[in-house]
Amino acid sequence: MKKVILMALLLVPMSIFAQKFGHFDSSAIIQLMPEYTTAQTEIQQLQAQYENDLKRMQDELKKKSEEYEKEKANLLDNVRQRRETELQDLYNRIQQSYQDNQKSLQETSQQKMQAISDKMLGVIKQIGTEGGYVYIMDVSAGIPYISTTLSTDVTADIKQKLGLK
Repeated sequence: MKKVILMALLLVPMSIFAQKFGHFDSSAIIQLMPEYTTAQTEIQQLQAQYENDLKRMQDELKKKSEEYEKEKANLLDNVRQRRETELQDLYNRIQQSYQDNQKSLQETSQQKMQAISDKMLGVIKQIGTEGGYVYIMDVSAGIPYISTTLSTDVTADIKQKLGLK
């Protein structure tokens, strides 16, 4: 009985050393994915559309402000107040549109990146299961140190499973 316990105690530390660890660079992988390129293009197009809409609204505000300044001296008080309120409302709409556009861009970007991350995560889990890895860590996530001698770089494996070069 003592021999069995002694043998178990000796084998447990050896089994710890037999564990496999992997690492990869997600930023190098994501930038090669066609989904990433498509997402970036769509986000840039959306941003350009928002910028054009805001520019159009700003041009309208500028035009109305200039017209108001020219006519201001000749306007009745109630008309002048109404025009000032209209200009203020237009300015507020521009500010609100800018905030809404920024929020929309951020949400769109997060949704697209989440889909890309989910696809990569599925491949990482598959590689981890097939390769018998205990951990596969992302070096671009800010991990202070990963031993490249004790950990296997699986970046190429992930690229291959994703069909990337």
